[in-house]
Amino acid sequence: MVTAAVIVGNPKPQSRTRDAAERLAAALGARAETIEVSELGHGLLGFGDPLVREAVARVQEADLVIAASPTFKGTYSGLLKLFLDQFATADGLAGQVAVPFMLGAGPAHALAPELSLKPVLVELGAVCPAQGLYQLDSRYPEDGTLDKYVAAWGAAIQASLGEGRSR
Repeated sequence: MVTAAVIVGNPKPQSRTRDAAERLAAALGARAETIEVSELGHGLLGFGDPLVREAVARVQEADLVIAASPTFKGTYSGLLKLFLDQFATADGLAGQVAVPFMLGAGPAHALAPELSLKPVLVELGAVCPAQGLYQLDSRYPEDGTLDKYVAAWGAAIQASLGEGRSR
């Protein structure tokens, strides 16, 4: 089974961001291993913290990376940025398949995963074979956007995962 590292960059543990991202992992046929970045604490403010290093290693071992954040001021959270900065080199996610995912209050920021989060993942070496997913935090469980996303992009993501395993 495909493993997904679900990186949750929401300051609130057990958030809707986490729930929605884990739903995405399941819809893509992956077993989610969730990393609540908020639980990593002050170790994110420097480099070399053992707990943070372990979380980075768990992400690097996964088949699929789902980087999930609430939308703050049209972009992803500073908490998620602190975690992504822990990947020491520009190839910290080299060849890994990643999906940028964000929840927001309204449709005005629907391009935020594409415009702000995807470039960071690509800079770290990740392969993003699909558009980022943006969902409204008030309606994501029942609005059908997840099913539409998986119908449109699931095959491309799965194909990329297959290619990644053969490297």
